[in-house]
Amino acid sequence: MESKVTLSQLEQYLSKAAWILKGPVDASDFKVYIFPLLFFKRISDVYDEEFRMALEESEGDEEYATLPEFHRFVIPEGCHWTSVRETTSNVGLAIEKALRGIEQANQEFLYGIFGDAQWSNKNKLSDRLLVDLIEHFSQYDLCNSNVDSDLLGNSYEYLIKHFADLTNKKAGEFYTPRSVVHLLGLILDPHEGETIYDPACGTGGMLLECVAHLKENGEDFRTLKLYGQEKNLTSSSIARMNMFLHGIEDFQIYRGDTLRNPAFFEADGLKTFDCVIANPPFSLKEWGAENWANDPYGRNIAGVPPQGNGDMAWVQHMIKSMNSKGRMTVVLPHGALFRKGAEGRIREALLNQDMLEAVIGLGSNIFYGTQLAACVMVFKQQKEAEKQGKVLFIDASDQVRVGRAQNYLEPEHVNQIFSWYQEFADVENYVKVASRADLEENDFNLNIPLYVEKVIEDDLPGVEEALADLKTAWEASLEAEEKFKEVLKGFIK
Repeated sequence: MESKVTLSQLEQYLSKAAWILKGPVDASDFKVYIFPLLFFKRISDVYDEEFRMALEESEGDEEYATLPEFHRFVIPEGCHWTSVRETTSNVGLAIEKALRGIEQANQEFLYGIFGDAQWSNKNKLSDRLLVDLIEHFSQYDLCNSNVDSDLLGNSYEYLIKHFADLTNKKAGEFYTPRSVVHLLGLILDPHEGETIYDPACGTGGMLLECVAHLKENGEDFRTLKLYGQEKNLTSSSIARMNMFLHGIEDFQIYRGDTLRNPAFFEADGLKTFDCVIANPPFSLKEWGAENWANDPYGRNIAGVPPQGNGDMAWVQHMIKSMNSKGRMTVVLPHGALFRKGAEGRIREALLNQDMLEAVIGLGSNIFYGTQLAACVMVFKQQKEAEKQGKVLFIDASDQVRVGRAQNYLEPEHVNQIFSWYQEFADVENYVKVASRADLEENDFNLNIPLYVEKVIEDDLPGVEEALADLKTAWEASLEAEEKFKEVLKGFIK
C-alpha cells in the first residue's frame, strides 16, 4: 500500500508547480492556475476512491459505482483528470472544458469555483508547459486515504502564504499573518453550533481559524456554520476550495462587494451572527459612501464615514451583523482610533452605545507588504457587567520578534497579549482599563498612548547623592595626581 503523503512532500510539490509556471506567468498570477489544478486533481482522485469502494461493495458493478449518491461531486465523462492528462494538443482548451463541465454538473456547490483563468491562451500557456504541469500534479494520488484533508488544507495555507510572499501584497488584501489570525480566534472564542461571519474573507483563513479553535478545545467543529463574502474573484474561489480541502461542509461564501451589496439577509434585514471576524482592506477609498446616508440595510448606526476612507463603514457593517449576543474582532489601521471629523463623531456615537470592549495595538511591520502598525478592536453586543462603561487598552507594540525585512508575532507574544486581554486589569507600561470619564476627557480619541502611559525609569541620583559622588571622585583624582608626582620625581632623579 502506498504510504501517506507528508506535509513536507506536499509543500515541495506545490512549490515545484509554481516553478514550472515561472517565466511565462507573472508571480502574482500563479495562484490563478495552481489552486484550480490542485482542487481538480483532488476531487478527481477522491472520485476514483469512491468509485473503487462502491465497485468493491457491489462486487464489480461499474454502473452501480458511478451512481451520484456514492460521490461527493459528480465528474462528467471527459472531465476527469485522466482525460486531460491524455491530451497533448490544445491542452488548455481541454482543461477549460473539464473545469466548466464539473462546475455545471455540481452547480449547488461548485458553480464558478475554478475562477476565470484563460487556460487556452497559448501565448502564456503553451501545450508543452501545461503537459509538464499536469504531469507534475499527477505525481501523487490525493485521495482521502492517501492525504488527510487537514494536511491538504495546511499545504494549501502554505501556498497562500508563499504567494503572498512572492507578490508582496498589501496588508489586508490577501494574506493576514497566521499569528494575528490566531489571536483574533482566541479573543472571539467560538463554540459548537455557532455561526461565524467574515465580510472580507479573502481566502478563508479567519473562518478556518475558528474551526481550528474548536478542534484545539476538543469541540465538534462540524457544528459550526461559516459565512463569508469576498469581492475579489480569485480569492473568493480559493476560499471555497480551501473549505472543501479542509473537509468543511457547512459554509456559504459569496463573491461580491460587502459594503455596497451585502450577501446575507433575513426577513427583517441583514443576517446576524454569533461571531464576526475580519481584516478588511485598510482605509478603502472607493467604498460606496454615496449610498451610506440612506443605507437600505440600516448600517449607518453611528454616522456616515468619510468618502475617502471606509474603515468605519466596515466597523458599522460588522456591528450590525452581530446578533443579540454577538461578538466581533476586527483588524484596522491605527488611524481609525484617532482620525477626527466624521470618524471622530462615529467613534463617539459607538462609545455611547458601549459595545467596544478592547483596543489592542500590535507591533509594526508584521503584515505582508506594509510597515504599518495595525490595531485590533473588540466589540460585544452584551459586555459583562464589570466591563460596562470601560474600555481595555493594550499596548503590544513591543510584542514582536524583530526580523531583517519583517517583524514576527511569535506564540509567546500572542499568549501574552491574550493573557492581558483576559485579565482586564491595569499593567504598568502595557495595559490600562479606561473609564467613561477617561474617554470623555480625551474627546473619545482612542489613540493608545493617551491611556497607556510609558513610565520612564528614573535611575538618575538625587542632588545630594550626586554631590557626594562628585566629592569622592574629586578626592580620588587629587590622590592619583599626588601619586603620579611621586612617581615622576623618581624618574627625574
